[in-house]
Parts: sequence; structure tokens; C-alpha cells
Amino acid sequence: MATLVTGGAGYIGSHTALELLEENAQVIIVDNLQKGHRGAIRGGKFCQGDLRDEAFLDKVFSENSIDEVVHFAADSLVGESVIDPLKYYQNNMVSTLCLLSKMKDFGVKRLVFSSTAATYGEPENNPILETDRTFPTNPYGETKLSVEKALKWADRAYGIKYISLRYFNAAGAHISGTIGEDHRPESHLIPIVLQAALGQRDGIQIFGDDYDTPDGSCIRDYIHVTDLAAAHILALRSLRDGNDSNIYNLGSGKGFSVKEVIDAARKVTGIDIKATTVPRRPGDPAVLVASSDRIRNELNWIPKYDDLCKIIDTAWNWHRSHPKGFVD
Repeated sequence: MATLVTGGAGYIGSHTALELLEENAQVIIVDNLQKGHRGAIRGGKFCQGDLRDEAFLDKVFSENSIDEVVHFAADSLVGESVIDPLKYYQNNMVSTLCLLSKMKDFGVKRLVFSSTAATYGEPENNPILETDRTFPTNPYGETKLSVEKALKWADRAYGIKYISLRYFNAAGAHISGTIGEDHRPESHLIPIVLQAALGQRDGIQIFGDDYDTPDGSCIRDYIHVTDLAAAHILALRSLRDGNDSNIYNLGSGKGFSVKEVIDAARKVTGIDIKATTVPRRPGDPAVLVASSDRIRNELNWIPKYDDLCKIIDTAWNWHRSHPKGFVD
């Protein structure tokens, strides 16, 4: 039984592929390496190519006995999606339709999809529930929600069962320090703060300190990347057991403010990281925190790394030992 991991050279994809390999799974990794890194692939069979290339995808499926798919391959920068929405519809929506068509052709009936909290848009509740309204405020979230809708109809028409995992803020690095977060350019708070600790940035900017939160800065839900990876494996097991398609939030269920993250990074690194406050960014909600009760109750998902300092410590271990990230 082989598991196809698309986008398996990316941040979350590589961690999930590693967890599968540690369970002695047969793993096939597909990535076009536009944003992923060859050095993040720690085993399995690697096939470099694009999901929109039908000849390539047909070769992958015909040469490997694929039983299930974990689908990460996507663009994920909110700001870029507003500037270039067609790129996001091409890479996120069209590529997934190509993948689903090939799964249908080869009779592959299980898929775990990497979705996002951006499907909700401005939250109705905090913590956010899976039953809350979905009204994305950017093309990135819209394309992910469009894929979820396509999955629903593919299930009804072709029997392709799926679990969609809506992430909140992925963070941290593998406990071994061998793989971690390396986005170019980097847009996530924790690695940016740690780049400042390494002297690669002059400091960190806090976008607004006048929100309706205890310290005035935005609050977000941070979840360790290995806990995310574990949730994907539990989702695969659920589908293997014949359970129905479903959607789950993935978050810690508690939030930390930007200022709390910076203070925790100062504590972990022992470095007085410079922080300056600048005006708010448009569209930043004050609080985004997930309810993960459904996945905890139904799939028995229990995060191991839910302490903020521990999450940052694993990231610091990676960034300190790989100051230039993966050297591809």
C-alpha cells in the first residue's frame, strides 16, 4: 500500500512524509520544487513534476500502486493571492481537479486535503467551529473552499472519500532538527522573529497594538507541525477504516498574542529581540482560535507540543543549525 504525498518537499508535507516513513509506510512524494526543497525529503520515492502535467501524473499513477493521497501542493500566501488570483486558481484549484481526475481513473478512493482557516474569513465565533459560516476574504481561502466543494461532489459521484483539515498557524520544526520551516520569502511570525534573533533582520514589526485583546496585539492559534502531521495520519486511518468524509479544524484551541510570541522567543533564545509597533495591516482579525474538539473526540487527536516555548524551541533548534535553510 503506497501513500502519495503531493507537495511533500514543502514545510508541512515533508513533516507528514517523515512521520509516514517512520511508520514504515511506502511513500511516493510529488513536488515541482518551486517552493519545496529537495533537502526536506528524507526518504521514499521522489517524482519531480507538476500536477497539471497529465503525462507526468499518469506516469506517477501507472508506475506506482497508489492506494491513498495526502494533498499539500498549493500556493499559500494571502497577500499574493489578492495580487495574482489566477495563479492561485491555477495552482490550487486546477491542479487538484487534475489530481482528482487521475484518482478517479485509477480507482484511488481516499484523500486527505490540506485546507486552511482562511475558508472561514472573518470569524463568527472564537473559538471557531467547523459548522461556522465559510466566507473567505481572499482568493487563497476561496480556492481552498472551492476544492472542499469539489471534494464533496467527487465523493457523491465517484466514491472518493476525503478528510479536509483546516489548519490554523503551523509552527515549529521536527524534534530531530533535520527538517524545518524554510519559506522564501518568509511570511510566518515565529521564523521571522527567530531570523531577528539570528541577526538576519533588524527586528520584528508588530502590526497594530490597539486591538481588543489583553495586550493590544493580534491573537493566533499556533500548532506544532509534527502535531499537524500526526493528524493527517489519523485522518488516513479513519478513511482506511471505512469512515465517511469529514472536515476538521486543526489548532491548539488556545491563542497567543504577537507580543507573547516575541516574549517567548526572547526567553527561548536568550536574545533581546527588538520589536517596533507599526500600523495595522488591513484585514487582520483581532483573534483567530480554533475549536479542535471534533478531531480530538472523533479521531483521538492529542497534540504533543502544545506549549508555546516548546514549539519555539524546536524552531530555534532548526533555524540555529540551518541559518540559510535548506541548501538546495
